[in-house]
Amino acid sequence: MEPELYDRLDGQVALVTGANRGIGRQIAENLTELGVIVYAGVRSMDHDVGDRQEKVLLDVTQHGEVQDTVENIGDEANGIDILVNNAGVGEFGDDLVDEPVSAMDRTLMTNVRGPMLTAKYALPYLLQHEGGRIVNVSSGMGALGEEQSGGSPSYRISKTGINGLTAYLHGEYADDGLIANSVCPGWVRTDMGGEEADRPVEKGAETPTWLCRFQPGSPAGKFWRDKEVIDW
Repeated sequence: MEPELYDRLDGQVALVTGANRGIGRQIAENLTELGVIVYAGVRSMDHDVGDRQEKVLLDVTQHGEVQDTVENIGDEANGIDILVNNAGVGEFGDDLVDEPVSAMDRTLMTNVRGPMLTAKYALPYLLQHEGGRIVNVSSGMGALGEEQSGGSPSYRISKTGINGLTAYLHGEYADDGLIANSVCPGWVRTDMGGEEADRPVEKGAETPTWLCRFQPGSPAGKFWRDKEVIDW
């Protein structure tokens, strides 16, 4: 099924987590260009965001902060149309035997529990009308259909988990009008991806932004890369 896309998103409201740098910052900029009122979530108010965005304190590992910030946005803006769960961390290289427990805890708290919390408190606003969208930024490193080797166990498992969150959100709320999708941005030149990565930030943000443009009736509960569905 081909998606029906909004040409513009004027007046719609989006929350983008991890919006001060990398893919999240570019997604926020892209949505701003499409006319969206963007709330840019940051872990510290010292972080910089785009000039036309509303900076909000949102460390996704902090339950109370997530609840307060999301509910404040929803009440102030009279709803939320788009949630982009982009905030994430990763430590790479070690296998499970050698990976520190502190790295496991930090990665799973940020990459799985964080998006679950943010979705939990955003859903009442997203479901106020048909076509609320959740875009979960995942990774091919979490795909069960690809080779699960080469270290980075917590990062891999966390991205498998966020894909599971997408499948759950679709199964639970699609009939209420929610459009939930996961996306692999590819290997992107960010602080996390490193300078050797083969994609610029603009390319990494392209498909997540495209998913934000889905109209009601578009495909949902899928895993995407380069605007094509890929295997979970």
